[in-house]
Amino acid sequence: MVVDKPSGMSSMTVVSIVRRKAGLKAGHAGTLDPLATGVLVVGVGAATKHLERFMKTRKGYRTEIDLSAFTATDDREGELQPVEVEMPPARETVAAMLAERFTGVFPQVPPDFSAKKVGGQRAYAAARRGDAPKLEPRPVEVHDIALVDYAWPLATVEVTCEKGFYVRSLARDLGTALGTGGHCASIRRTAVGPFGLEHAVDPDDLPEILPDAAVLPLEEALSMLGD
Repeated sequence: MVVDKPSGMSSMTVVSIVRRKAGLKAGHAGTLDPLATGVLVVGVGAATKHLERFMKTRKGYRTEIDLSAFTATDDREGELQPVEVEMPPARETVAAMLAERFTGVFPQVPPDFSAKKVGGQRAYAAARRGDAPKLEPRPVEVHDIALVDYAWPLATVEVTCEKGFYVRSLARDLGTALGTGGHCASIRRTAVGPFGLEHAVDPDDLPEILPDAAVLPLEEALSMLGD
């Protein structure tokens, strides 16, 4: 099942809703931050054993990056840390920076508030205590990145990337490269592999008892992966 996760709802809450309404075990193929919205692939029943194959697929995102401030969480959950910018960068400058610095394979440091493990604990646990987790950069891959709208301080960016890429890190690193601030004002996942927003349903629209027709057969979903 492909769900359009609303903002403010955790990925596991979506899974719990599907589990309850389907009466079967369920899991997701790659979490979304609570403030993020969009495509969440949920495996139901026997499909939970195949979720790793869906996790490994390319992802698509559309994000609004606010270049006026940083935050500790790299999104709107954290307190704004405004950056004085004497001359906002031109649209051409932002577009060129995205193309030159954030395309292909490059090292990226995950957000401090992330589920990455450091010394046996989640990075966000240390960050919440006020400690700075020592996260190491690791390679990520971006196939396409484009500036689709820009009106200072908001830059709307579309990204196609592989598993492991953090959109919040992109916002932080873009701001650092431009000499501005940088955090995500919004994140919307537009695709997980072959599954896009056109396949997604609002969890509030799911009937209390899910009919078989509400769930895509596993064989058909796997065939859509093309491998």
